[in-house]
Amino acid sequence: MFVFFAIIILLCLLYVLSTFCRKGHQGLYGLRGWKYAHRGLHGDGIPENSMAAFQAAKDAGYGIELDVHLLSDGSLAVMHDASLKRTVGCDVYMEDLTAEQLQDYCLEGTQETIPSFSQVLELYDGVAPIIVELKCERNNYAQLCDAACKMLDTYHGVYCLESFDPRCIAWLRKNRPDLVRGQLAENYFCSKSSFLPWYLKFVLSCQMLNFLTLPDFVSYRYTDRKHLSNFLCRKIWGAQGVTWTITRQEDLDMAVREGWIPIFEGFKP
Repeated sequence: MFVFFAIIILLCLLYVLSTFCRKGHQGLYGLRGWKYAHRGLHGDGIPENSMAAFQAAKDAGYGIELDVHLLSDGSLAVMHDASLKRTVGCDVYMEDLTAEQLQDYCLEGTQETIPSFSQVLELYDGVAPIIVELKCERNNYAQLCDAACKMLDTYHGVYCLESFDPRCIAWLRKNRPDLVRGQLAENYFCSKSSFLPWYLKFVLSCQMLNFLTLPDFVSYRYTDRKHLSNFLCRKIWGAQGVTWTITRQEDLDMAVREGWIPIFEGFKP
């Protein structure tokens, strides 16, 4: 019986240690106190992740969250899904496009085309913070991270980098340790869109690879934010919490009271 309880205690201790985060990055101060428009301020005929959506967010005084893909020519473009099926209606993948081809695809039936990452950075020009999600596809995490970091080297605004893929965060830890990095996660057992095997769902939901990536912040789905891993990351290890995607003012107010940096969509706070 003693051995059994000793093993349980050891496993619990290993779990706590596995969620270890980096604490106190000075770059976090510039990210706090802002509200972030998820994929820009879109809706009412303005497509997500479009220049119009980012302009609207800028005009309203919000920070933005956006998604970056690596194109076939090594450049970067802004789009959530790898496939253009949902937003454009074409069975084409971002990673197969070049920068020159972006203007051939209009978003959600509008005249708005897929923006390059450089266009968005030029538009925002440091007026408000930017949360950049790295969208790894086809095992291109190293090339994606390298290209994004080199582009951001010339940007003078406040920003951070995040990804669902721990390999991206590990790459940043090794190659760009000075940058603010964050681990995106959710309770994958509650996600209808997740097709991961159960053991990966468990490891990623519990943020058990943090000890390898040492994120400065954890970005977790709002409805899943009470997960034990977030208590460990935020209260035990001192990581900043970011939460997405908030669709009601009362939820945003709650998130702010709880100390989360809020990412919102579908309304104007």
